[in-house]
Amino acid sequence: MSAVEVKRPFVTALRSRKGIVRVGEGSPRLTVRIELQERWETLAFDVAAESSVHALKAAARAHFGVADVPAEDFVLKLRGAEIVDEQESLAAASVRDGSSFLLSFRRR
Repeated sequence: MSAVEVKRPFVTALRSRKGIVRVGEGSPRLTVRIELQERWETLAFDVAAESSVHALKAAARAHFGVADVPAEDFVLKLRGAEIVDEQESLAAASVRDGSSFLLSFRRR
């Protein structure tokens, strides 16, 4: 039996920490990139397409070390627009493999 190399979209390797954070179970899976604007820090995530936007945002906050700040103090944007319904799945929010998100404080 040989090891299988998992391909991840090029965009997730740009300025991101080594490694990839896995969120949720099931398939299909998406590889996405999230940048915490105030820190200029980026992480790559391997996430189930049926996971909620809220679950991805919670995992991002935890891995960026800001889980103690209330979730409502952050905005998660995709293609420049805030994702308002965080209970919908990533697939329903039109997230594609290789998508880039911006996580930022709602008020500066």
